[in-house]
Amino acid sequence: MCRLATECATQSKISTIRTFPSMIYPTSHTDAGAKSALTDEYSRAITELKTVIAGLDDETLCRIVDTETKDEDCRSIQTILTHVVKAGYGYAIAVRNSKGEALDYPSRIQLPTAAAYVAELDAMMAYNEELFWDYPDLKLEEYDPVNKIKVRWGQLYDVDQLFEHAIVHILRHRRQVENFLKKME
Repeated sequence: MCRLATECATQSKISTIRTFPSMIYPTSHTDAGAKSALTDEYSRAITELKTVIAGLDDETLCRIVDTETKDEDCRSIQTILTHVVKAGYGYAIAVRNSKGEALDYPSRIQLPTAAAYVAELDAMMAYNEELFWDYPDLKLEEYDPVNKIKVRWGQLYDVDQLFEHAIVHILRHRRQVENFLKKME
């Protein structure tokens, strides 16, 4: 297990990261299908990103492509992936904290290889899936702003909206990585 996954797993008292092949979650609510849909699409987005980065050499991973951006998360494929992984853990931590847990957000940790990012993306996805096992009655939609989750950048989300954001976040950064690779050709 990678360092980031270990850090998050330790905080949430997960002894091991489980895999959930069926992605059908225990629940007493009728939104089990919605939970499965969210995690299936999240996993699909991550799989697409892993396909793009699999096999990248270390030089390509670390090469500074955007020398003019002020956003430290968008200079190289490595900085983009570091941001994606950190954010992916952050979404689940935001939900857990809204449920009364007191978890710290993970540190920004740059990994040395594309293979390490592939493994960490898998661990991050498992950490997000674990959330639905730990909170089987987790309500996806919340209409009262008082009960929404305030994320670190100030936006209010319910769980459904936060996971939809997480999915699109992966898609946007996958596209950014693809564009960086085109610039390097």
